[in-house]
Amino acid sequence: MSLVLWLLGAIIVGYVAYTTYLAMVLKWEDEETVGLGYYGRSLAERNAFKDRLRAHARRLRPILALNSRLAKLDFARARIQYRGISAPTGSCSEESFARAAAYAPRPDDVFVVTQMKCGTTWMQHVVYEVLRRGEGDLVATGSAMYAISPWIEGRRSVPVDQAPMVGTERPSRIIKTHLPASLCPFSAEARYIYVARHPVSCFASCIDFVDTNVGGMAPDIPAFERWYTSPDLMWWGTWTDHVKGWWERSQQSPNVLFVYFEDMKKDLARIVRQVAAFLGMAPLSEAEVAAVVRKCSFAYMQEHQDAFEMHPPHILQTNAELFVSGSADRYKHVPVDVRERIAQWVVMEMAGSSFPLGQAYPDVLEPISGE
Repeated sequence: MSLVLWLLGAIIVGYVAYTTYLAMVLKWEDEETVGLGYYGRSLAERNAFKDRLRAHARRLRPILALNSRLAKLDFARARIQYRGISAPTGSCSEESFARAAAYAPRPDDVFVVTQMKCGTTWMQHVVYEVLRRGEGDLVATGSAMYAISPWIEGRRSVPVDQAPMVGTERPSRIIKTHLPASLCPFSAEARYIYVARHPVSCFASCIDFVDTNVGGMAPDIPAFERWYTSPDLMWWGTWTDHVKGWWERSQQSPNVLFVYFEDMKKDLARIVRQVAAFLGMAPLSEAEVAAVVRKCSFAYMQEHQDAFEMHPPHILQTNAELFVSGSADRYKHVPVDVRERIAQWVVMEMAGSSFPLGQAYPDVLEPISGE
């Protein structure tokens, strides 16, 4: 009996020790990655931080594995809310949202706007390279997108008031945001580029993103589906509300350019020229367009992921991967029954909107029409 009690006591002490260690590491990694804490470092310094994080992750493997068995991500708990809009804790806070909502845009600001997992980093890089006429040097200098492009409602990028101006012909700040049109700071003089993606592809990519970030703590598909279709739970609002809001804004305001992820995949050179014209740049030469397209290709950005990380590494993901797939038809890999339910939900939610759903994503209508 005494041996059993001793073993039980040892297990409890070990668990408490591991839990305390994990809490210390979580606090450390958070403090080290706020603002320019991570992205303001050199590439060598960022890699050294990753090495230290990997070492902690190896030591914490037993409790991380245990936690993944005992607990799954709860979207209702793992969020902050600001004016009815949810966002992931850690990446954002109520304070960071309040600062973003209160921001007064400047004429030289270029906002890259998307619902999550719809090509944000890709379009940020397109804008960066267009402003640099294909001569951007993020990779050559060992810098990172988040060191120059603030995520206005996020906690882990260069603060907007410290962001450098990009380019010489039209010096601009490139500002990332997922904010819905109802909450995003708006000025008729700033420029806004919105990227929409197939709603089921967005859903699939959201699952990929959460899976790579929380591993065994990822919930099941029904939980993901409830999250994705819930105005209260879904980060930055639902796909339908997000797209409707920004589509209507683009129809009313000439300083909002609405583009599609799928068109970027199909003909990036055309989108590059469209972005350059929208920003008032002199037309890019064929050589300049080719340089932008090459540097903004999937292969190039994958090869140089350190420059395009979507968030700093953390204890559950010590390598912040850029893309999992990046395909235009990611929706085809979603189970048919789930795909059809989401399509039906989209059609119902988009009813009455002027957004050209049938033209943009005709396959979404097929489960409804029976075609």
